[in-house]
Amino acid sequence: MSPRRNRPKGADSSGRSADEDRADRYGGWQSSENWQGEDWSVRHVAGASSEGKTYRCPGCDQMISSGVPHVVAWPQHAGVDDRRHWHKACWNAKDRRTSRVQRSRNAPRF
Repeated sequence: MSPRRNRPKGADSSGRSADEDRADRYGGWQSSENWQGEDWSVRHVAGASSEGKTYRCPGCDQMISSGVPHVVAWPQHAGVDDRRHWHKACWNAKDRRTSRVQRSRNAPRF
């Protein structure tokens, strides 16, 4: 006798279907937000799926190391080249930040 199946067919161990899992292949979920009168696609990326790359956050001008959970945001009408990787805290504070990043005198210019 086989064991009883406790989940519906077509779902993985987390209870999501294969189609939903494909959308979450970067380890996060995607949503849409309105910022500065524009619709933005926002994808939350888990740290384990960042593939060893480092990115520069436009909010604080600091590096996002590999393995750090972060947010990828881009205008919905724009292409792949307009994606920007943000720290989660920087993305949440984007309305409270000034438009000009303040650096100390000893900070390197990139």
